[in-house]
Amino acid sequence: MSSSTIRPQVARGPALLLLLLGLLLPLTACGPTAGTATATAGTRAPDAVEPLPVRPVPQLPATTRSADGRQVTVTSAERIIPLNGSLAELVFSLGLGPEVVARDVSTTFQQAAALPVITQAHDVSAEGVLSLHPTVVLADRSTGPAEAIDQIRAAGVPLLVLDDAKKLADVGPRIDTVAAALGVPDAGGQLKERTEQRITAARAAAPAAAHRPKVAFLYLRGSASVYLLGGPASGAGSLIEAVGGEDAGTAAGLTGDFTPLTSEALVKAAPDAILVMSKGLDSVGGVDGLLKLPGVAQTPAGLDRRVVSIEDGQLLSYGPRTPQVLQEITAQLHPAGAK
Repeated sequence: MSSSTIRPQVARGPALLLLLLGLLLPLTACGPTAGTATATAGTRAPDAVEPLPVRPVPQLPATTRSADGRQVTVTSAERIIPLNGSLAELVFSLGLGPEVVARDVSTTFQQAAALPVITQAHDVSAEGVLSLHPTVVLADRSTGPAEAIDQIRAAGVPLLVLDDAKKLADVGPRIDTVAAALGVPDAGGQLKERTEQRITAARAAAPAAAHRPKVAFLYLRGSASVYLLGGPASGAGSLIEAVGGEDAGTAAGLTGDFTPLTSEALVKAAPDAILVMSKGLDSVGGVDGLLKLPGVAQTPAGLDRRVVSIEDGQLLSYGPRTPQVLQEITAQLHPAGAK
């Protein structure tokens, strides 16, 4: 999340999203987005996680295989630092939020708001992490820089790396891995069951339709003139398909994660709806500003002002709050047909 040049045609999906989110999340919120045809009345529900009803007691030590091939042994879960919002959401949902001692810039839910931030833009500060004396650190493959990860490990702190979550099928294994590493596998089983049941219910609530709406995922950051169209590796396709839609970037033949937004690319994608992160939509001036971007007004989505806006910290978290994300997308994408 530094100010280095973004090259979306060569970046990888999860790493690019962390970079982009870090650029966007510090922006001052501009209030509720105006002009979204599918917006519901009233204010959004609080940005919060729902812990399990009974706080688990970690049974440690526990040894877990890290995604980078290392065997990581955790002997204490008294001071946990998750290095991104998705992992923080998991830890808090397991009921171990009181043991979390820091957060990164993408951890935006209300229970973590008072925690110190240990990232500078998208970069982890090894010094900031180590100053808080963590007993375990959780990261993704896209967490960086690599030098900071190496420095934390060299200090003797157990650091577990997980594969990046990019689809609904990743949610269950991700819960299992984090719960096992923190010595609460039974709580992990409960959380996974609860989450999977809610995902199933949310998918079932999406109305069946003869025509699957094509949905384009756009990443927007108006202040930096960053406008990107998501492809099959953007991470949004699984969500779009789960609510009865079709990923427009994939249908248009895009490859990889993102491509710069052009009139030609968007007209070829011909989306019936556009999916965005809420602060990204704010950054371009809401729906009215979005319609001024190349090609947007000429698409079926633009003509109908059909825009689905989801909170930045929730959309691609692929964790316990993913059922809520599916419900929100369904309500906005199918306002008349949602069950």
